Amino acid sequence: MSPRLLAVLRQLSHAEFRSGQGLAAQLACSRASVHGAVAEAQALGVPIHALRGRGYRLAAPLSWLDGEKLDSALGRRGMSLRLFDEQESTNTTLMRWAQAGAPHRAVVAAEWQTRGRGRRGRDWLGGLGGSLAFSLLWRSTRPASGLSGLSLAVGVALVRALRGLGVSGAQVKWPNDVLVAEAKLAGVLIELTGDVLGPSAAVIGVGINVAGGALLTDRLGLPVTDVQAHAGPLDRNQILLALLAELDGALHQFEQEGFPVFRTEWQACHAHRDQRVRIDMASGEGFSGLARGVDEQGALLVDTGTGMRHVHSGEVSLRRVAS
Repeated sequence: MSPRLLAVLRQLSHAEFRSGQGLAAQLACSRASVHGAVAEAQALGVPIHALRGRGYRLAAPLSWLDGEKLDSALGRRGMSLRLFDEQESTNTTLMRWAQAGAPHRAVVAAEWQTRGRGRRGRDWLGGLGGSLAFSLLWRSTRPASGLSGLSLAVGVALVRALRGLGVSGAQVKWPNDVLVAEAKLAGVLIELTGDVLGPSAAVIGVGINVAGGALLTDRLGLPVTDVQAHAGPLDRNQILLALLAELDGALHQFEQEGFPVFRTEWQACHAHRDQRVRIDMASGEGFSGLARGVDEQGALLVDTGTGMRHVHSGEVSLRRVAS
């Protein structure tokens, strides 16, 4: 991402045109630099209207992360924030910060990830200005072995926050996605460090689509949705603060009581409850059955017809199949 890109985009509005000459004067750069930044933004999927003699405007409103606003709100909660325009991955950045002594409940957020990561080595794709990518550090007194079910508790927290924001159809997909009507809205990647006997630390990475889900559907060939499609335009700062507040409360509860206290709520918002699913293991084994929820450690319960299988998260793929 070029240094001028976000500076130009932050000057654009969806309501009125801004001339290239005016933008160049305000940003102390050439009109060619402005034109190049607009072309780069369009290549990254940001729809911009360009009209000769009038200039440029956004095709739809975008909200940008406000470091001062976020710092103030998170500071009142005792949380520390590092906000970046661009990072390879917020999880990677926070892992490095954690190793250097980042405080408990530290947060890293970025406007743009060049190599966002999902489960099983997949890339996390999000549109510029249309997604949220952030990571939260949770330093736990529990050993790593005592954090089973953590990704499911995180999923419950995200669903709580999203429903509170107006995404009433948000559901969890085992072990770490949030769906609406089978379309992916958000994903979670948790990376653990620590000794077998504790204490431990979890870097909890979250990617959520705020707008532009249809474009990602075309790129991925899989159904993707976004917050705006279900709750209308929302400020991304509002969404981020709501998600972090719900996560903070849920993680405190998890620290004290573990996953069992979340189990009933997780079952109630399970996207594939009592539906036929296909499980593909890293070993190459695959089987189908009815998803019956999860046990108290967060393992998925699959009724194969000849017995109940307990499937633990890891290198596992799950998808719904026709009955």
